[in-house]
Amino acid sequence: MTNIMEQITPDTATEASKPPQAEHWRLETKDDIARLWLDCADTGTNVISEAVLRELDALIDHVQATAPTALVLRSAKPGGFAAGADIDGFANLGRQEAEDKLRAGHAVLDKLAALHCPTIAVVHGHTLGGGLELALACTHRIGVEGVKTAFPEITLGLHPGLGGTFRLTSLIDPLEAMQMMLTGKSAHDRKARKLGILDALIPERHVEAAIRAAAAGKLDPGDSGLRATALRTGAARSLAATHMRTESEKQAPVAHYPAPAALIELWQTHGGDRAALQEAEITSFAALLHSATAQNLIRAFFLRRKLKDAGKGQSGINHVHVIGAGAMGAEIAAWCAMQGKRVTLEDVALEPLGEAIRLATGIYDKKHLNSRAARDALDRLMPDPDGLGRARADLVIEAVPEDFELKEKVYASLAGVMKPDAILASNTSSLRLADLVNTTGDRGRFAGLHFFNPVSRMQLVEVVSHEMVQEETLDRLAAFTNEIDRLPARVRDYPGFLVNRILAPYLMEAMVMLDEGWTKEEIDRAALAFGMPMGPVTLADRVGLDVCLEVAASMRKGLDRPVAETPDWLSKMVEEGRTGHKAGRGLYDYETEEPPESPADDPSQDLVDRLILPMCDAGIECLRKGVAPDAGTVDAAAIFGTGWAPFRGGPMQYARVRRDVPDVLRRLATRHGARFDPDPGWSDRG
Repeated sequence: MTNIMEQITPDTATEASKPPQAEHWRLETKDDIARLWLDCADTGTNVISEAVLRELDALIDHVQATAPTALVLRSAKPGGFAAGADIDGFANLGRQEAEDKLRAGHAVLDKLAALHCPTIAVVHGHTLGGGLELALACTHRIGVEGVKTAFPEITLGLHPGLGGTFRLTSLIDPLEAMQMMLTGKSAHDRKARKLGILDALIPERHVEAAIRAAAAGKLDPGDSGLRATALRTGAARSLAATHMRTESEKQAPVAHYPAPAALIELWQTHGGDRAALQEAEITSFAALLHSATAQNLIRAFFLRRKLKDAGKGQSGINHVHVIGAGAMGAEIAAWCAMQGKRVTLEDVALEPLGEAIRLATGIYDKKHLNSRAARDALDRLMPDPDGLGRARADLVIEAVPEDFELKEKVYASLAGVMKPDAILASNTSSLRLADLVNTTGDRGRFAGLHFFNPVSRMQLVEVVSHEMVQEETLDRLAAFTNEIDRLPARVRDYPGFLVNRILAPYLMEAMVMLDEGWTKEEIDRAALAFGMPMGPVTLADRVGLDVCLEVAASMRKGLDRPVAETPDWLSKMVEEGRTGHKAGRGLYDYETEEPPESPADDPSQDLVDRLILPMCDAGIECLRKGVAPDAGTVDAAAIFGTGWAPFRGGPMQYARVRRDVPDVLRRLATRHGARFDPDPGWSDRG
């Protein structure tokens, strides 16, 4: 083959040697190997935007003209290769415009895949969505230890749209590929290597040697072409697709989440024809983009980002002291240590401290920490039965039981012990900060920091203000919440704060319904049919019936509106130790019963409205009272703090779309009582 350089005149050779201008890429050539560093301008995270792909297109032409031995794609960002596509760039596109932009993006990745020299993606950290699709277009993928690969598009009501459907299913076992795309679950470093996504998994210090091996053709990519052999026939794919549909329907009913069904249909119909699958992927993605589900899930993505933006800055909190090693305190301590904070954990008894360490070990295993990272996190988590950490901590988190006198005693013992600039935060869920603050030494440095159980899974943390708190305290707590990879929702002191104020009617109305004779299965299945992740009866057991009673009592004392009365039998259950899932027995007996997982086929609309609409009403009340600053915060808190059906956009978005909520509430009030009377704040919503 004639060397391409022989076809270039001196003038054109000079031009070819000059790489095109690029804002997001940096080109280097060393030992005849070209290296493209992705470094998106003005951000700490790479995303695959239209501008990134346009610049890559021109740079590929330059690489083709200069004919290096190999081309390497790397990220200059320490956090990872790329976090996925630029959602801002496609969220509001028209359908045809979306298709056009997708085809342009596919053309760039196809050009990369067709380069005459080996292409090598060196991936580290988060390699997600469009970032993974970019890597899949390369000849080789070298993973740096700790890399995390995933296609999370399904969580936005979409499926991969830059070639992931055909590149992943042709590279690895198609069933494993479909499982990744259907669930959005991550394949961490070892799993990604085992599946065949990565050709090598190495420490950073061996990257250059691996690049040279790949450039020389000495890095075996494995049997990528053989894995799909058994599923090349339409009949075999049809059989597998039927099973996928059944399993997907259990987790994401097609009526609520169309993307999984669309992805399965794509693969079943076109899995044997790469070109057809590519074209179908583009048109399907563009169609899904305009579904109500995708628009609401994308909105939830932006709401998440808004919460994180509320916690920008540095907290100055390096040492956290947690008082109380019960379930919540232990989870808080374990999570903070995992996120790099130095943690001391205090309790009056030694046994809970030992249990806390065992709990932390389990959390780190579930979060796929390698042995070194888990060991380092455990080293940062120090049992402290004598409370020595109180005097050294930047933040003291009180997580003792919901007993006012006990908390008062703890706060009194901290007076004169904590550092002058340290913050005291309570994890209370049912007591008012307005009552607690008068028992603290420094009212300006006291606030609520309300985590949700389990901390290792629940993303939201309420940063709760009161009239005497300093703004600096709230800013530091919000920044701290960001630093431990949680979402800070800034709210004001109120019975139940924001999340529990919204959630309480859902749980309390379920108790009333049980008293009326509805079965727990009927109630739970109706909520599942609406799209809630867990029915209210099951959720009450998970929260703890004792906690539910505490929150209900707080509501009755603190609200100026009627509240559903909890039945007497519920108090008796708690007195007998039947407190829910943690006790093995509650509203369900977990030795003999399993809560329903499948939704009702045709639930009573009255039943659904009784559960759901009071949550919307509570959101309106919180807006009227200034508990939340805006409707977006209410929706975000409900989605990330309770799991409120995210494809419906949150309670305020659902009410806006439905439009008849106040009228339906009035009808419910006529039939079921004044607790359904719509809040006066509806009149301000138009």
